[in-house]
Amino acid sequence: QVRLVESGGGLVQAGGSLRLSCVASGRTFSRYTMGWFRQAPGKVREFVASISWSSGSTYYDGSVKGRFTISRDNAENTVYLQMNSVKPEDAAVYYCAATRKVGATMGDFEAWGQGTQVTVSS
Repeated sequence: QVRLVESGGGLVQAGGSLRLSCVASGRTFSRYTMGWFRQAPGKVREFVASISWSSGSTYYDGSVKGRFTISRDNAENTVYLQMNSVKPEDAAVYYCAATRKVGATMGDFEAWGQGTQVTVSS
């Protein structure tokens, strides 16, 4: 099973940018669909974005579409989340996750990182 470690979280001013990274261990990283999820205090965890193993397909929640970009480097076993035009409502713990299922829902993601905190100042 793949192991995931996120980094890149921190304090960002509203309107600013931040890039999250998630490094995966395991030789089969390139065959996993990768996703980013987030959970704000008192709220349920929600989907942010996902990318297929070939980077051919990306999906975004409507709240981040046009502002966030998910990408991956299979040679580096890393998936990224570029966050631009950050809003106060983007503040949350961001989790990286992996699944081998096609068309996966959140419950299908089988490996999760420990999360990285994103704080937004207004």
